[in-house]
Amino acid sequence: MLEVQPRDKRGFFILPQAPEDAGYYVYGTPGRGAGQYAHPNMMMALLYVEREWQATDHRKFGIGNISLANGTAYGQHSTHKSGLEVDIRPLRKDGLPIPVYWYNKEYDQAATAKLIALFRAHACVRRVLFNDTGIPFVTPFKNHDHHFHLELRA
Repeated sequence: MLEVQPRDKRGFFILPQAPEDAGYYVYGTPGRGAGQYAHPNMMMALLYVEREWQATDHRKFGIGNISLANGTAYGQHSTHKSGLEVDIRPLRKDGLPIPVYWYNKEYDQAATAKLIALFRAHACVRRVLFNDTGIPFVTPFKNHDHHFHLELRA
């Protein structure tokens, strides 16, 4: 029987942590999904884009911090309260599920731009914070060299 993901008082579920054949992997703190409670709009966007991504690329993209249960303060992630913000790792040329900085040779700018474009095409994206300004629609922001911060509208 399929286990239902935990739900918080807002009714937000944790992003599925290890779905078979998913086009994403999870990372972030705290572990085991405790920082991945997603607003329904975010959950739909992540799962939809993941399916679209899998249709065009065999590599998985990394989904990190979204929100703690009930929108509790999230330390240095002060904006991650509504379940409408998510950190996503840029793509690596070798497909390994580990961080890469946008200025490293292992970074795949074209694939990362394609992933960001998928989100923009299929979700109500408010802004994307990322320091690779060679990608359209991104805004540079301190400490965003190895992940992009995606914000959706409710």
